[in-house]
Amino acid sequence: MVVEGGEHAYRGQRHLLIECDCGGSNGSRRRLWKVGLQALASECGLTITVTHYPTGASKWNPIEHRMFNLISGNWAGRPLESYETVLNYIATTSTATGFSCQAYLDTTTYATGLKVSKAEFETLSLRRHKRFPKWNYTIYPRMR
Repeated sequence: MVVEGGEHAYRGQRHLLIECDCGGSNGSRRRLWKVGLQALASECGLTITVTHYPTGASKWNPIEHRMFNLISGNWAGRPLESYETVLNYIATTSTATGFSCQAYLDTTTYATGLKVSKAEFETLSLRRHKRFPKWNYTIYPRMR
């Protein structure tokens, strides 16, 4: 799974930084999230560093300030009646400095209730950072 466009814009890069809040499916304690990152790291040959904002601190996330407020302003409180409407508001958001968004509807059916065993989790090529190890870690690609 390669993010469309990234392989061209960042050709040759071997390290990816992901900044996340601590809630939802990508939370700092989610094993399945880390297993998925391990698969991505190994498939793409990327070293992936993840930093999680502490609980209640997602307001520090630069994406919240740079993107969501622009999208909200573009939609201006009009009803979000369909997926197409939401995608249109996202796709038509832009600024004079060249900011724009891309979005698509993912219609994939995903399995629910998946569990990651302790044994499976321990096989990850994951190193926690010395500073805030619960929130910051790096996942290395596995050798094939």
